[in-house]
Amino acid sequence: VTAVAGQGLAVAGAAVALPGLLDREHGVVRHAPNLGWTDVPVPAAFPVAPPAGPATGPAPLPAEYDNEANLAALGELWFGGGARLGDFVHVSGEVGIGAGIVVDGRVFRGAHGFAGELGHLVADPSGPPCPCGGRGCLEQVAGQEAMLRAAGIPQARAVTGPDGSVNALLDRLNGGDAAALAAVDRAGRALGGALASAVNLIDPDAIVLGGVFSPLAAWIRPPLEAVLAAGPGSLRRAVPPVEVSGLAEGAAVLGAAGLVIERVIADPARLL
Repeated sequence: VTAVAGQGLAVAGAAVALPGLLDREHGVVRHAPNLGWTDVPVPAAFPVAPPAGPATGPAPLPAEYDNEANLAALGELWFGGGARLGDFVHVSGEVGIGAGIVVDGRVFRGAHGFAGELGHLVADPSGPPCPCGGRGCLEQVAGQEAMLRAAGIPQARAVTGPDGSVNALLDRLNGGDAAALAAVDRAGRALGGALASAVNLIDPDAIVLGGVFSPLAAWIRPPLEAVLAAGPGSLRRAVPPVEVSGLAEGAAVLGAAGLVIERVIADPARLL
């Protein structure tokens, strides 16, 4: 708020990107297994509405809250290449894996707002347990931390931030490290299998790799596309193209900004 006031601008609103199953109607994160959250009230946990004052207008503006994968898909639609793709599935991941599904220019949320939990499709029924309570979920094979473990890279999140370990993985991939190459290849094949099922179910025009999958695309896309082209059981004559997001991990932030912009355009008088 202070930085905005210094530029003579007004705060139009705020938005928070959240992981897990978000009940937007009641403002509650129902379940975010990787954070250990169950039924967490969002406004109480994230009181981000700016205070009233010269920089923010006459009254506090309510914050927007949305699932981070949905916001990433909106970011791709509004600020990336999504507008030319038609219906698409935007896949992003760090600890977990999420998918934002765009149909007819809008995010498809499902009956309860929980659609897109691609990371909890079963990739290996005998695989490792997942914090969601299942076993062998896709994110336990193809998620960021799963790839780092398989490549033998310490996850130095607390020391270097979330990008530190990913940069180490990229360094090893560029250097031809066998363990890193095998880890990403395995992740790509698992992701391709999950997306093959999604293609049969949703019939999208395109798939977009975002989040951590964007910088890894040179290595993860070939095995993903190989599995996608082979099926399993694809009913389409041609599989959808696999695009790489130019927004990468910034897509969700841009999507969050877009929510606020959309609100201002719909009701500009609220800023007066």
